[in-house]
Amino acid sequence: MIRLHAVSVVYPSTDRDRPLEVLRDLSLDLHDGRLTVVIGASGCGKTTLLNLIAGFLEPSSGFASIDNVPITGPGAERGVVFQSDTLLPWQTVQENVAFGLRLAGQPAQQRHAKAREYLALTGLQDYANAAIWELSGGMRQRVSLARALAVDPRFLLLDEPLGALDALTREQMQEHLLQVWKASGKGIFMITHSVEEALFLATDLVLLRARPGRVESVRQLAFGARFAAGESARSIKSDPRFVSLREEILAQLLHPQAQHDSGLEEALA
Repeated sequence: MIRLHAVSVVYPSTDRDRPLEVLRDLSLDLHDGRLTVVIGASGCGKTTLLNLIAGFLEPSSGFASIDNVPITGPGAERGVVFQSDTLLPWQTVQENVAFGLRLAGQPAQQRHAKAREYLALTGLQDYANAAIWELSGGMRQRVSLARALAVDPRFLLLDEPLGALDALTREQMQEHLLQVWKASGKGIFMITHSVEEALFLATDLVLLRARPGRVESVRQLAFGARFAAGESARSIKSDPRFVSLREEILAQLLHPQAQHDSGLEEALA
């Protein structure tokens, strides 16, 4: 598993007397086969947290590890999908998916077969020879997902991959992401600003408190697993428990101090 233990991240500031503390004493475990979603107010350090796990950034204190081996940089066991698709427009869909395999030196026949396998998994098998500019935004993100899966990482790290999509496409992509998660068995770490999206997708929902970012709560949920088992998204999202949790988390995000004061009063009562 991936483990973050008491990590803090402090960025230098233009005002040398006041560095910016983004994360403070944050501990979190990410397990194989689980879909961990992080949500929090803007500026709470979600992207910084993903960059730590990806190895793009080193903690100022504490440590990050995978199977107790320190994370010191990017690695093949962690695939990253960004909000922007970062595809190569001069290559076909299949060539984009096979790009990482080409860099790894795999023969053409082998990498094209692997690319077709993951295009089928993401529902794009009929678009292998299409140009990138012919695809919709949702399809381009599926190509990015297939490219990340093709190199067979243990964990997928998703940096708001659905944030730029329209509402209908976003809901369709949520469902597709759960199907890919179930079929691939990968561990997935995702950040989002959407409470409903987080509840629908997560097996482990992490709420970050802002400035500096630290873990407010971790909830184990089964809504995504219910969809993967065959229940409809509409049925799940209209479930009273789903609606209640959505409102509870929205209240925590919109009025964090009120929630903190309420908890303090209960503790002192």
